Amino acid sequence: MSAHEPSELIYGLEDKPAPLPAFLTALQHVMASLVGIITPPLIVSSALGLDAYLPWLISMSLMVSGAGTFLQARRPFGIGAGMICLQGTSFAFLGVILAAGFTVRSRGGGPEQIMAMIFGLTLIAAFIPVVVSRFLGQLRRVITPLVSGTVLCLIGISLIKVSITDWGGGHGAKDFGAPGNLLLGLLTLMTIVLFSRAGNRWLRLGAVILGITFGCLLAALSGKLHWQPFTHSWVALPQPLRFGFDFDYTLFLPFALISLICILEAVGDLTANCLLSRRPIEGDEYVGRLRGGILADGASCVLAALFSALPSTTFAQNNGVIQMTGVASRRVGLWIGALLALLGLFPIFGAAIQQIPAPVLGGATLVMFGSVLAAGIRIMTQSPLTRRDMLIIAVSFGIGLGVEAEPAFLSQLPPVFKNLFGSAVASGGITAMLLNLLLPGEGSEHPSVQAAAAKNRASR
Repeated sequence: MSAHEPSELIYGLEDKPAPLPAFLTALQHVMASLVGIITPPLIVSSALGLDAYLPWLISMSLMVSGAGTFLQARRPFGIGAGMICLQGTSFAFLGVILAAGFTVRSRGGGPEQIMAMIFGLTLIAAFIPVVVSRFLGQLRRVITPLVSGTVLCLIGISLIKVSITDWGGGHGAKDFGAPGNLLLGLLTLMTIVLFSRAGNRWLRLGAVILGITFGCLLAALSGKLHWQPFTHSWVALPQPLRFGFDFDYTLFLPFALISLICILEAVGDLTANCLLSRRPIEGDEYVGRLRGGILADGASCVLAALFSALPSTTFAQNNGVIQMTGVASRRVGLWIGALLALLGLFPIFGAAIQQIPAPVLGGATLVMFGSVLAAGIRIMTQSPLTRRDMLIIAVSFGIGLGVEAEPAFLSQLPPVFKNLFGSAVASGGITAMLLNLLLPGEGSEHPSVQAAAAKNRASR
């Protein structure tokens, strides 16, 4: 695809929007990702008994996300993709983090020892994407548009499940699936859809904010908005290696394997970002952006380990915000980074966002996560799909979605394999990558399909 095709972008990658539209767009990105950033610390804290340190973990996660996002957009010394690539705490690492924490606790370790181990493992694992980023040019045969598109589709499908859970009322809600919850999420969703298609660009820029605001107003009128008192400290300043450093090689292998899977996820996210930003998804520029983006992922994880935050990776849902707002300017990424760092410095902002009712959040994120899935489909279908391509997609989707639908399928395997292949993205992504390597090209493909594919490649 040409980088100069006509598009619906209001601001292209190198455009410089005025402060107000840049701020509004950045705020939408922050609102789309904030819950995803703070949820992993909430889960880890609850499971491992780290409640006393939860405000700190959330604040540091927001600060590191801001620094990583700024790095991705600014791209100093080639570190970063030079696009709006929001960095956030990764759900992929939750399984191995909890396993490591439980192991330390079984040995008699307390909360600080648990965190010293988690952040020590994170620091060493962070160098895996740093090293792999240097060889992405040689991995083009492995990480093709077919593979990255398949991974992106699986990411979108997995995220949609989270949206539906929130829409119904949230995990474990007593009124899950209640008509009031469903109506609240639906009205939020429809508000965002209507504003995102408005002719007025200001309404389009503020679609997510307006939708969430409208949803919160309806929730308040219906009694579903319950404000919780703020009881934490008002300012959180970073402290390097606050909990020390620990390492155990027997716990490191799962971290290393998940790091490789996150690289595969990031490739899909970065490819979608290139597509939405009207940049090439083949050639030297594309590989350069992938290399810089993966390198920045590693740098963000180093910062996370040093400043007591969970591992960081590129978020997929923010590609949906780019598509909805029509703003791809990397200057907005600088605003996003600054806003996230500010939220980390003043925890009350994050606490306020946590008050958004789950159905409102579910309705707002569904359309964005669906856009991630749609972007994956567009990437896979850049060229006509051959029988070989269809087979790879079928097997990858079958395995990935099957494993996620029935987690007990892997229950008899060692914990390392369950952690590695227990998600649709991991199992389906690895399957797509292996099949793409092992299955020979379609030399016997129908001539008309071959000709169409050749014509498509030549036109690019």
